Amino acid sequence: MAKFITASEAAKLIQDGVTVATSGFVGIGHAEALTAALEKRFLAEGAPRNLTLIYCAGQGDGKDRGLNHFGHEGLVKRVVGGHWNLAPKLGKLAVENKIEAYNFPQGTLTHWFRNVAGRKPGVITKVGLNTFCDPRVEGGKISDITKEDLVEVIELGGEEWLWYKPFPVQVALVRGTSADEKGNISIEREAASVEILSIAQATQSSGGIVIAQVERVVANGVINPKDVKLPGISVDYIVVADDPALHMQTFNEQYNPAYSGETRVPLSAIAPLELDERKVIARRAAMELIPNARVNLGIGMPEGVSVVANEEGVGHMMTLTVEVGPVGGVPAGGLSFGAATNAEAILDQPYQFDFYDGGGVDLAYLGLAETDQYGNINVSKFKGRVAGCGGFINITQNAKQVIFCGTFTAGGLKVGVADGKLNILNEGKAKKFLQQVEQITFSGDYAKKVKQSVTYITERAVFTLTEKGMTLIEIAPGVDLEKDVLALMDFKPVISENLKLMDAAIFEDKPMGLKL
Repeated sequence: MAKFITASEAAKLIQDGVTVATSGFVGIGHAEALTAALEKRFLAEGAPRNLTLIYCAGQGDGKDRGLNHFGHEGLVKRVVGGHWNLAPKLGKLAVENKIEAYNFPQGTLTHWFRNVAGRKPGVITKVGLNTFCDPRVEGGKISDITKEDLVEVIELGGEEWLWYKPFPVQVALVRGTSADEKGNISIEREAASVEILSIAQATQSSGGIVIAQVERVVANGVINPKDVKLPGISVDYIVVADDPALHMQTFNEQYNPAYSGETRVPLSAIAPLELDERKVIARRAAMELIPNARVNLGIGMPEGVSVVANEEGVGHMMTLTVEVGPVGGVPAGGLSFGAATNAEAILDQPYQFDFYDGGGVDLAYLGLAETDQYGNINVSKFKGRVAGCGGFINITQNAKQVIFCGTFTAGGLKVGVADGKLNILNEGKAKKFLQQVEQITFSGDYAKKVKQSVTYITERAVFTLTEKGMTLIEIAPGVDLEKDVLALMDFKPVISENLKLMDAAIFEDKPMGLKL
């Protein structure tokens, strides 16, 4: 039977040098009371020290919460994570070579926990081939002091695979909503179940301890057995969060019943986008939609696709998914990213990535931070700053069609959109179409090898990846091909013989009349 303790008592259970796993996605499912208590103990006592931290998705608010609690020199010696951008305090330690640091695909790490739970040989997958995770490129290492190879290329059946190696996990910090007196845990007020079961079972299989944070305790028998997400036999200690601020549903909202499925809200409540470069990109991207498409939308620029689709009255003709688990509904943005309003189902994250890795996504819309002449995309590392790949590699490598969305330049870009034309008012300072990206998060060569359909959409130009390379197929009405496009690229693209103007309806302040 699980033992009920305080957060400070839980922090004292964590010994020097152990491997700690945390659940969560941004703020969803993150045990904030536990990680905050661990930081408080370290600052007061200087212990524990030299932890190895492993996690799947980014957990943090870009400032102080989430995995930023681990961002102290001496507290951690090694970090293996799927996304780093939301925990800049950890990223700073990596960049300054004060910790060993690895960045592996988020979905692969969710499967890694599930496989460690069953004492299987880590994860053997094609996810990450030819990207920076491939040991022939960087091996996922993101600090100079990181030497050990945690991933290897192996050959099975005459094909290349990546082997992400297993190692034991001694402490799990996970979260649910309710715990009964025997330690059975349900998630009725959570926006997603993330990977709490896989993390707990991996830790238990390794002989470690599982500490679960909840917001309340209920009597035995109150929780329907089908609603138990984490059985008491896999939980050692339970901490009830005594401060609601340490158990928010997301890092942006205390509780939204539409995220947990308690209520449903009319989609007419979703406001349309202002007509600017973001909406232009979202509109052109929405034109790639097909009826009954299974879609993944990344954070940032791609989020606008769902808003445009609803504004155009075709949102019901596709099913949106989010990597943390929601299927259907409308994904939330910002610090609530990962949640979905009116979801039809919410899967455990490892099973959502089974769907992704298995080619279940028809269309994937992801961000375009920078690209190059080979069609590679970098969203994970910029001038030494570690952002991380998250689920980007799993999704982009396996979707039937991948569409990258982003502005043509960055840093101060201002445009005017009216009367069916685009007007560049102030050009961005930074080029995004480079000779060579700083880090390969998406491999154009691999995409060509598997004959994947790839499109790159900006506010002024649209490209596709062909055997000849990056090919320009459309430009916006009102822009000059030479001055506004080609002169701002570090390489010369192939120019389609059928170069077209983007549809003028994209640049008008009224619905496009989009038809799939």
